[in-house]
Amino acid sequence: MVKATLHDGSTIDVEVHGTGPALLLPADPAPVEGDRAEELRKWGADPALGRSLIDGLRDAFQVIAFDYQGHVMATPKPGTLTPAAVTADMLAVADAAGAGRFAYYGYSWLAVNGLQLAIRTDRLSALVMGGFPAYGAPYAEMSRVTRATYDLATGQGPTPEPERTGTGDEYDWSTARVSTTEEQTRQFVTLYEELQGFDDKAVRLSCPRLCFAGSADEIRYDERWGGTHVSIGGTLTRHKDELEALGWDVQVLDGLDHMSAMHAATVLPILRPWLARALAVRL
Repeated sequence: MVKATLHDGSTIDVEVHGTGPALLLPADPAPVEGDRAEELRKWGADPALGRSLIDGLRDAFQVIAFDYQGHVMATPKPGTLTPAAVTADMLAVADAAGAGRFAYYGYSWLAVNGLQLAIRTDRLSALVMGGFPAYGAPYAEMSRVTRATYDLATGQGPTPEPERTGTGDEYDWSTARVSTTEEQTRQFVTLYEELQGFDDKAVRLSCPRLCFAGSADEIRYDERWGGTHVSIGGTLTRHKDELEALGWDVQVLDGLDHMSAMHAATVLPILRPWLARALAVRL
């Protein structure tokens, strides 16, 4: 394990597994256990996601794994979590691991970071974005959602309704109580406000690149979040032809939503062979 120093002077643990072409993987290498694992399963999440991805890739790639999501929640960056700063953090991780060139895979907001990384460095050998479209993406909607979350966290929003219980598809994003702090939520407001002027339709990349999402990845928030509809799968489906014309590989996963399309059992059969082709690795 090595440590990388990030843009705000904080440090993050970085694990390096396997040999082969380097792959930056912003995912928690340690499986979540106990009550927290059960809570993640209620949301349809995979508590061992990072570890499963590492184990499924380490025989063919040098996997550089780091829990960036966990880090920014533990060490918030309310005024500095900008696309440029996140790019600097990703490059710091690559440097700490000794990777000159590297591929990158990120899901959801970590996919957003991947696209920003790709347009800011020539060190990327391949880019994989999961759970967020690379063209015509809902940056305005995400700004509204993060601002509403911030208002709820600071007591400025409507009174939360009772939290609904359930599993998988029964779990309604709109019913979750906001338990994050002002600083934790403010950093995502900062990120998406910085992205309001970003035109992803003008992006032109030369490295191999893949974008995938579930066809049912449509997140609808209630009035506490302004009734915002964040369309991931629909946006990727609508712009599939444009992305392919720009050299992207695109996969829309039939019937999967935001959480189910993230699972290692779904991602590995897509990610592993695609990276092998893109990076000329014999499996």
